[in-house]
Amino acid sequence: MANYIVGDIQGCLDELQLLLKQVNFHPISDTLWLAGDLVARGPKSLETLRFIRDLGSAAKTVLGNHDLHLLAVSLGIHPAKNKDKTLAIFAAPDADELLDWVRQWPLLLEHPEFVLTHAGISPQWNLQTARKAAHEVETVLRSQRWSWLLTNMYSNTPDLWNDDLQGIERYRYIINAFTRMRFCFFDGRLDMACKLPPAQVSSHELMPWFALPQRIELEKMVIFGHWAALEGYFSPNVIGLDTGCVWGGPLTMLRWEDKQVFKQPALESKS
Repeated sequence: MANYIVGDIQGCLDELQLLLKQVNFHPISDTLWLAGDLVARGPKSLETLRFIRDLGSAAKTVLGNHDLHLLAVSLGIHPAKNKDKTLAIFAAPDADELLDWVRQWPLLLEHPEFVLTHAGISPQWNLQTARKAAHEVETVLRSQRWSWLLTNMYSNTPDLWNDDLQGIERYRYIINAFTRMRFCFFDGRLDMACKLPPAQVSSHELMPWFALPQRIELEKMVIFGHWAALEGYFSPNVIGLDTGCVWGGPLTMLRWEDKQVFKQPALESKS
């Protein structure tokens, strides 16, 4: 029995299936943890959703920014982008079922030894605050107010956490931290503009969220996806698994029990 954790799939279902075959994944005894962004730029977003759904309790996934955007598009809040390759989902006979299932996904998943989220955990949060923040947004997303939440989530502000934040500003910060965060300014403010690898950032004002000196250390390993430009990141307390399969990089999977890393090269560039 093993726990396998995989980075952003983004519709690259063929690579995922080859990776699962490589590790002899068995849904009866093993668990697959997914770092969000199951859909978007790859060719098989619809098929990916169906495949993961059909794994039932053997698969656990968090919401990514592309998954939230998928829900927003379903409501007509934003038009579908051709480059996202998600139109087949909306035309599918099981579209309503799939979208309602996506809406139930959490922002934060926990294992006794690690936590999984799409982009990371705000450097201003301890684990208790992260749990509470995730639950707040998940509750709204699963309620009748979900369309209001998705309509108003598109903004880069507020960029600094405060326990006194309320309403949409509070929810927006939580969503951005869990699904969009990469760099922070030295004072802890989130920067939403830069997507480069850290080595290519000339600004002395930015640091990866996980490298901020004042970041609150959590009692569990933090595992995330989202940041393909990192090409994977491994440290004693933080692991990044997005290696940009949809951009021609490999799809990367970690077996938690022995920390072995498995990679499946992209079958072709899909961008």
